[in-house]
Amino acid sequence: MNVRPLTVEDAPAVARLIAADEEALRGRPSRVRPSDLEAWWARTDLAGDSWLFEEDGAPAAVGWFELYGTIGTHVGVVAQGAKGRGLGSALVGRGEEAAGRREAEKIHSWVPPEDAAAVALFEARGYREVRRFYDMAIELDAEPIVPELPAPLVLEPYREEDARAFHAAMIESFQDHWEWHGTPFDEWHELRRGQHADADGPLWFVVRDGDELAAVVRNETNRGGGGFVGLLGVRRQWRGRGLGKALLYRTFAEFWRRGVPRVSLGVDADSPTGATKLYESVGMEVEAVSAVYEKVEA
Repeated sequence: MNVRPLTVEDAPAVARLIAADEEALRGRPSRVRPSDLEAWWARTDLAGDSWLFEEDGAPAAVGWFELYGTIGTHVGVVAQGAKGRGLGSALVGRGEEAAGRREAEKIHSWVPPEDAAAVALFEARGYREVRRFYDMAIELDAEPIVPELPAPLVLEPYREEDARAFHAAMIESFQDHWEWHGTPFDEWHELRRGQHADADGPLWFVVRDGDELAAVVRNETNRGGGGFVGLLGVRRQWRGRGLGKALLYRTFAEFWRRGVPRVSLGVDADSPTGATKLYESVGMEVEAVSAVYEKVEA
């Protein structure tokens, strides 16, 4: 068994490993694409905090770690043909070692509730389930109609000069959310610069109220098998006025125009703003559930 760090060139092979595992666990094809992995790994120090276990030149298990605020998050998947050989324990051990090295106050890991062996492994190592998240999606069958907003509210594409206001609106919108840690502006801008549009048109949208941004949405392409809502936020004083729904429909309309009828997102099952109900109201449905298991470092 050879163990080495991941590289972005491993994304296709790892996507196939994850797809086979999800199909075995959930009985449906996976939506994970190499581009999804590349987006996740952009926040990870692959050279120091990732592990690819190879056997006979093929991946047998894969894992990676990232520090989010004071929380260390590690992800691991063992190939279907390699389960029951201690590789899951090895991945968790490496994730915990990385968390200790990075002085994380607590550790989180994402576990499919259908994977009884993984649940048992984490519980035996002192983890407990603390939260669930939904993967939700819609398959559009007609061109969406974007609702009109009352003046002076205006829904329009993001502009580069909106960067600081967009970031501030995002931070305010999510300050009540579970384990939310806002990324400092310079770090966020370096990661997201230039992603607001591509050759096909705009991807991010805002609702303006005069000189202020009342609500924002950040969308991505080629995630989850189609369009992806990476973030949707409405500032407190503008909630309950349909701004989130308007931004969703504007997002759907943009992807429909591009010939992309599928749009997906991830959401906290216990979102304090009732986001799940909002997404259901526009026709999105839950496709999968993931549980977050937590261990507090001594």
